[in-house]
Amino acid sequence: MIDHYTWTTPNGRKVSIMLEELALPYRVHAINIGKDDQFKPDYLKINPNGKIPSIVDPDGPDGKPISMMESGAILVYLADKTGKLLAKSGRPRYVALQWLMFQMGGVGPMFGQTHHFLRAAKEQVPYAIERYSKETRRLYGVLDGHLKDHAFLADDYSVADIATYPWVARHEWHKVELGDFPAVKRWYDAISARPAVKKGMDVPQAK
Repeated sequence: MIDHYTWTTPNGRKVSIMLEELALPYRVHAINIGKDDQFKPDYLKINPNGKIPSIVDPDGPDGKPISMMESGAILVYLADKTGKLLAKSGRPRYVALQWLMFQMGGVGPMFGQTHHFLRAAKEQVPYAIERYSKETRRLYGVLDGHLKDHAFLADDYSVADIATYPWVARHEWHKVELGDFPAVKRWYDAISARPAVKKGMDVPQAK
C-alpha cells in the first residue's frame, strides 16, 4: 500500500492519475496547502521541500521503504516500478522524458504563474499578467503543433500526458479557449474520457 500525500492541484493530480492508471493500491493523505499542512514537521520528514505531492512506498527498489518527492520523479519511479507508461529504454523512453521535462520546466511553472497573477495576486500586475499569459499561449501552440501529428505527446500514452493533462484541465483559469488549439482539445477530450483519469482527478476529496 503506497501512501500518497497530495492536494487538489495539478501536481498532486498527476500522481493520483498515475496510481489509478497503474491500479496500484494506495492510501490518500490530504495535505491542505491552504492551511499550511505541508510545513508541519511530520510532513517535512517525508518532503523536506514542503511541497505536494509525495509518496512513501514500503516496497522500494531495494526492498526497503522509500520516500519520493517531486511529481515528475514520482511518475518515473512508478513507471519503472511497474514497467508501464514509460518505455524501459531507447528512443521511446527519451521522447516521453523530453515531453515530461517540457511540462516540468515550461507548462507547470508558466501556467502556474498565469494562475497566480490572474486569480491569487493581491493586486493586479498588468506586466506579469501579459508576460505569463503570452507565454502560456505560446506553450499551448507548441503542444498544438506537436499533437497535430501525434495522438499523444510521446509515441504512446505515457507519463508525459499524465503530467501535462491536469494543467491543461485548468485552461479556464488562465483564460484559454481550447477551441483555439484544436489538436490540444482532441488530445484533452481523449484523455478526459479515461476512467483512471476521471478517478485521479477527484483525489483527494477536498474538505
